[in-house]
Amino acid sequence: KRPTGSFIFLGPSGVGKTELARTLAEFLFGDEDTMIRIDMSEYMEKHAVSRLVGSPPGYIGYDEGGQLTEAVRRKPYSVLLLDEIEKAHPDVFNILLQILEDGRLTDAQGRTVDFRHCIVIMTSNIGASEISRQFNIGFSTSEEETGISYEDMKNRIMGELKKVFRPEFMNRIDEVIVFHKLSKEEIKQIVDLLLRRIRESMAERELQLELSEDAKDLLVEKGWDPTMGARPLRRAIQRYIEDPLADFVLRAQVPSGSTVLVEPGEGESEESREEPEVKLSVIEPAPKPTPVGVGAEGGSTEEPEEPAQSEPPAADAPAESE
Repeated sequence: KRPTGSFIFLGPSGVGKTELARTLAEFLFGDEDTMIRIDMSEYMEKHAVSRLVGSPPGYIGYDEGGQLTEAVRRKPYSVLLLDEIEKAHPDVFNILLQILEDGRLTDAQGRTVDFRHCIVIMTSNIGASEISRQFNIGFSTSEEETGISYEDMKNRIMGELKKVFRPEFMNRIDEVIVFHKLSKEEIKQIVDLLLRRIRESMAERELQLELSEDAKDLLVEKGWDPTMGARPLRRAIQRYIEDPLADFVLRAQVPSGSTVLVEPGEGESEESREEPEVKLSVIEPAPKPTPVGVGAEGGSTEEPEEPAQSEPPAADAPAESE
C-alpha cells in the first residue's frame, strides 16, 4: 500500500537533485511533465499547510481542491518532488507520514487520493552551509581539489539530517542518497547537456554549433565552483556563448546549413585575459554539385528527332478500255 518509492536527496547545491527527478519521470513514465514539483518553502506557515489537501468548508478555495491531492489525483503515475523539504512547517510531516505509511490521503472534500503509484522524492540542502565553510577553511587534495572527502561530507550531512527530522519520519523513508560533488570532468560533460537547448534552437534556423576543446575548457574554468555545483556554469554559458552567439547571428549574414565554430579569443595582454572573449567563425557548407545531363552530343538531354516516314507510292491507275 505504500508508494512505489520514497527517497531523500541530499548534497551540495547545484549537483542535479531536481534534474535527476525530472529525468527519472521521463524515463519511467515517458514524459517529464509527469513530475509534480511542490516548493515546500510555500508551506512554512501553519495556515498554509491546509492548502495541500484543500481548504475546509466555508473558506476560499474549497472547490479548487488541494494543491497536492488534486495534482496526484489527475496524475496518479508520477514523480512527486517535494523541494527543500526542511523548510516545511512541522505539520506537513504529519501529512507525509500518512502518505508514506498507507499510500493514500483524503482531501477536504472527502475524496481518497491514491499515492501507491507515485515515487516520492524529497530534496534538501541540509548541511550545505557546513560544507561551504569546510571548503573555505579545509585543505585541498591533488585528486579532487575540493577540500573535503565524500565520506566526511556524508557523515556531516547525515548528522544534521537526524537533528532536523523526527525518527518516525526517517523510519518510513526507503533510501537517503547523498550526492557527490561535481568534478571538472563532470562539469565538462554537463557543458554538452546545457548546450543541447541552444543547438535545438539553431537547428530551427538550419544552423549548427560546434565548440573547440579550448572553448569547453574556458567554460569549465569560469563555471566550476565546488560549493555551487553547475549553476555557475549556466551563467557562464549565457555570458560567453548565448549572448555573443545571438549578436553574431543577428549581425552577420549566416547562410543556411552553416556551422558556427566557437573558440576562445586571444588577448594581447594579461589584463585583457581577465575577461576572456570568444571568437565566432562561420564554416559554410560545401556547394552542392550541379547535375550534368548525359546525351549524345555534348551533354545535350534533347532526344533526337525521328526521321519522317515516306508516304507509300500510289497504286497504278487502271488502263482505259478501248
